[in-house]
Order: sequence, then C-alpha cells, then structure tokens
Amino acid sequence: MKKIYLGDAGVKVSPAVYGFYRWDETYNESDLRQIVNLCLDLGINTFEHSNSYGSYQLETLFGKLMTEKVFKREEVVLFTKCGLKVPGSHNQEIRTKHYDTSAAHILASVEHSLKSLKTDYVDVFLLDRLDPISNLEETALTLDKLKESGKIKNIGVSNFSVFQHQLLASYLTKPIVTNHIELNLLNTQALDNGQLDYIKQRYMRPLAYAPLAEGRIAIGTDKHAVAVRQKLEELSLKYNADIESLAVAWLVKLGALPLLGTRNEQRIKNATNAFSIDLDHQDWYELYNASIDA
Repeated sequence: MKKIYLGDAGVKVSPAVYGFYRWDETYNESDLRQIVNLCLDLGINTFEHSNSYGSYQLETLFGKLMTEKVFKREEVVLFTKCGLKVPGSHNQEIRTKHYDTSAAHILASVEHSLKSLKTDYVDVFLLDRLDPISNLEETALTLDKLKESGKIKNIGVSNFSVFQHQLLASYLTKPIVTNHIELNLLNTQALDNGQLDYIKQRYMRPLAYAPLAEGRIAIGTDKHAVAVRQKLEELSLKYNADIESLAVAWLVKLGALPLLGTRNEQRIKNATNAFSIDLDHQDWYELYNASIDA
C-alpha cells in the first residue's frame, strides 16, 4: 500500500489502519504476532493502541514483538490514546465509567505506553472523548508540552463532536491531526452531524472505526443490515468483489481511512482489497440510499 499523509500537519500512514480496540482477554502472543505479520504483509504499517486494550497487556506484547525484531520501530506508525476509564478487574479503583483528561492522567498514560511499546515516542497521541469537567487549559498545555518534548509527534482526538473538536483546538498551540469517528454503511451519522465536513475543513483524513459495523454488514439479521447487504450483493457481481470490500470502498470514496479491528484474517484481506475498487458515483449513492432508506 502506498503511504499517504494523514493531513496537512500529520504523519504519513498506510491507507488502512489496524486498531486493537476489539481485543479482549481471549488472545495470546501467537495471535498478535500472526495478525501483525499479516497486516505488514498487506502493507498496513499503522497500528492504533491504548494501554487498556487486550486487558491492559496488548501494548506490552506489541513492544515485545519489536524487541524480537519482528519489525523495526521506523517501519511502523503507532497511535495510542487515553481518556475513557471503565471499571474492570485491572482497575478496581474505578467505580464508574468516566473520562479523565487531566494532566496527571495524560502524562501517566503516555509514560506507560512508551514503556510498554518499547519506544521513546508515539507518532499520534489521541484523547478518547473529552472530559466535560476537565481543566481544558491544563489539558492543552500538557499535550503541547508532550509534543515539544518529542514524546508524542502529533495530537489527535477520538469520538469528538464538532464543537468538542473546535473547543480543544482553541486551547492548543499545536494542530490536531485526526479525529477517529464511527462511520460505516450502517452508521452514517458523521455525514449528517458535521463531523466529516469539519474534519475535511481542517484538511485531515477521517479515520473510520468499525468500517464493517463489527460484522453486521456480512451477517447482521436486522432490517437495516439486510437492506444494505442486498444492495452490496447486487453490486458485488458488477465489481467482482466481496461485499465487505465494497463496503470499505464506500468509505474510501469519502476520503476516509478504515480503522480495522477484526481478528478475522479474511475480513482484513477483504478490507485491503477495497483499495483496488473505484466505486461509480451513482453506485456510491445507491449504497448510501439503501442505508438511509432502510
């Protein structure tokens, strides 16, 4: 895959990004090695992390792959993030789901991720949601200083509304380079609520997570999924392509980068096959209409 710029101020990334957001405790080091090697073989060199993914162990195992020379640091682009906190066995001090974008939490999270990933910098550090009772001046100052220190190369956000995006940007002296949003043929809200338009206005490429709607596009039985799948199956004959490849091609036509989370190897391959498909203008709208009319 030919690498592309995330935006005017951003890093170069692979056109598809692999994220570990759906990894729970049901994996082992061999599973991780297999998926990472597959991604690299397919040209995906950009990986999205959080220190909470994989029951708080995945960054450590990923870092181990790097120390074992499975790949070199300069060959990969690493995202990590913090913000969302949820109760669990690994964080018993957390009583309720909440957001924390305090300086203390950001700094602790960055240091933890750097240590776990066996690196001295991350390419993009994301805030996952915005804490509405946070001290935004403190949050922005911390992010700016981390970028100036070189520990993070770029600042990004995840699941921010347009107004939240604008609000944080007004406090920062450094640019925001990406917003991770949910976008797929079964969830097109970003086209209506201004998220996609604002991302493009800021000369960034949107990262669309759950591009296959967590498998619903292929196997969902609800009315919405069935209607979209029927249209995808019609078009699959025209393009001689898997319906999941077409679903991702629909996103690519929007200028979005699919953020893959599946551990199904064939689905990863289907997603990367999307980049060889150029959807006809009206075919794109046929899929969009099938979604919004369902």
